[in-house]
Amino acid sequence: FELISLGSHPFGHCFVMKFNDVTFMLDCPLDMTPLTHFLPIPFVPSKRLEALKCLDDHCTPKTIAQQIKEVYPNYFLDGQLEFCLPELGAVDLSTIDAILISSYHCMLALPFITEHSSFHGKVFATEPTVRFGQQLMEELLYMAERVCKDRLPSQWKTKDCKDRLPSGLKNAVDTRCWKPLYNESDISCCLSKVQTVGCGQKVDLHGSVELVSLSSGYCIGSCNWLIQTPYQKIGYLVSSSQLTTHALPLDQTAMHNCDVLIMCGLTEAPAFTPDGMVGDFCTNLARTLQNGGNVLVPCSPTGVIYDLLECLPSYLDNMGLQSVPLYFLSPVAETSLAYSNICGEWCCKSRQDKMYLPEPPFGHSELLKSNRLQSFKSLAGKIQHSSVFINVAVYSTSQ
Repeated sequence: FELISLGSHPFGHCFVMKFNDVTFMLDCPLDMTPLTHFLPIPFVPSKRLEALKCLDDHCTPKTIAQQIKEVYPNYFLDGQLEFCLPELGAVDLSTIDAILISSYHCMLALPFITEHSSFHGKVFATEPTVRFGQQLMEELLYMAERVCKDRLPSQWKTKDCKDRLPSGLKNAVDTRCWKPLYNESDISCCLSKVQTVGCGQKVDLHGSVELVSLSSGYCIGSCNWLIQTPYQKIGYLVSSSQLTTHALPLDQTAMHNCDVLIMCGLTEAPAFTPDGMVGDFCTNLARTLQNGGNVLVPCSPTGVIYDLLECLPSYLDNMGLQSVPLYFLSPVAETSLAYSNICGEWCCKSRQDKMYLPEPPFGHSELLKSNRLQSFKSLAGKIQHSSVFINVAVYSTSQ
């Protein structure tokens, strides 16, 4: 047994594991941290950003200095966006037999591996993970394509050049792993190579090991993995939750008596529950609306947004704010809302029961019918004052 970590930071878990003559990659997330070193993406043309001064440093090559802008006292890159991949150069990707994906948040680097490397193995994930992962990739690509700028010269990442840059850029980490994003064709070809598995389904790999996906309770389609032989059992436990949410509950039983348990994505506050935070959020939201303001809610276009779309309307009704509309802004907003209501078998029992009534598992269907919830691909829609905007800036610096 051998385990290698390729993650660039504690929450970007990516492992390569060798077990019983089979080599696995466990997850392949994309690190968004490099975005904090780039100029923000304006929704409309910004004269202020266009007027920013370039880096004035005779020691830095002119081609690089022209793409570094000063926002006193900081400096930012003004070029094609780049993202940080796992340390893929640390292993020979052609030797990997299979990639196991635990959730849609942990697969955004997959097109780099399947389309731009020597990898030719298998990829396993649940059906919702693939579909929601596709939506996240498409939204990320939409955002990246808004920046119609030249690619940054690669020599700025060399040690000699970085040492002469301002402190913020000089201290940027893992720049050798930064890459521009993939394209639409890469996404399509990549996802066509993924073999979908059901919850609890057993998959034989090369007659050497058996793979089992187990619900992790984290989000729709998320799973932990069991890799076993008749004599040994290894568990991969990642981003799991015992809270009662819309997802299938955490399956812990099969993880008992593992010979090796790989754990990552652990919380520093295991007893913490989000109830108090949601209460504070709703209180401040209502206060802002009562004062005639708008509320912007940055969040992922899948997952927790489905819970927000159920708790927010009822809270607003209790506060006498029934007339306040909800706008879901994302290039994949319509797709996300539609798909969430056709994967009820991946939800908790109470939502599964709704399918036999028959009713949609999520309440946002009624909000759409009543026109209280509207989805837009961008801000270029008919939007009124005193509103709640959800998913305006998913890939903010906080991520």
